[in-house]
Amino acid sequence: MAKQNLMALSLPLLLVALALLLPAARGAETPQYTTVHTESDFEVRFYRDTVWMSAPTPDIPSFHVATKLGFHRLFQYLMGANLNSSRIRMTTPVLTSVVPGAGPLHSSAYFVRLYLPAKFQASPPVPLPELNLHPDRWSSHCIAVRSFSGYARDKNVVEEAEKLAMSLSRSPWANSTNYPSKNAYSIAQYSSPFRIISRVNEVWFDVDCKSTGVETY
Repeated sequence: MAKQNLMALSLPLLLVALALLLPAARGAETPQYTTVHTESDFEVRFYRDTVWMSAPTPDIPSFHVATKLGFHRLFQYLMGANLNSSRIRMTTPVLTSVVPGAGPLHSSAYFVRLYLPAKFQASPPVPLPELNLHPDRWSSHCIAVRSFSGYARDKNVVEEAEKLAMSLSRSPWANSTNYPSKNAYSIAQYSSPFRIISRVNEVWFDVDCKSTGVETY
């Protein structure tokens, strides 16, 4: 019965829960990284191997709607909708990855992801099948990151991605974005939906550290 109640959780209640959880998670656990390069408007980070829980939303044409619906399923997973009935602490960021051509009629598709806490990295609890979630195992690699404020919405996330692409094209990393990646870019959101000022968001591009001779360790 508890799991059925979780599955029926309304989006307004979800937003309230997210507002309570995200500030605490911000000070808790995020994927660890090392900054390997810094420019005035972006930086490059080296992330080690990580495991994320992923919610595919292939039939949703909107970034904003896909993020909301994908997180709804992930939140249920955190609250115990898994085969172990494990409660999992909220982490940040909420990451939405854009995959071009993977949606209907070759439109973009979105994958909403949450980093799993360290205690679950080796053996993630198995989600209930009806949630349609799966673990994504990311090998260590570099990510170019641009920060931006405000709310992440369909129009401005594309603009922020274009700004990062332009910055990379004018930097020593101009040829690094050929790194094999299934994502065009990802948007990382760290703030509660009810936080109006000083919101923290990032746009991520996978890049190839070896192409610039940067040492990772």
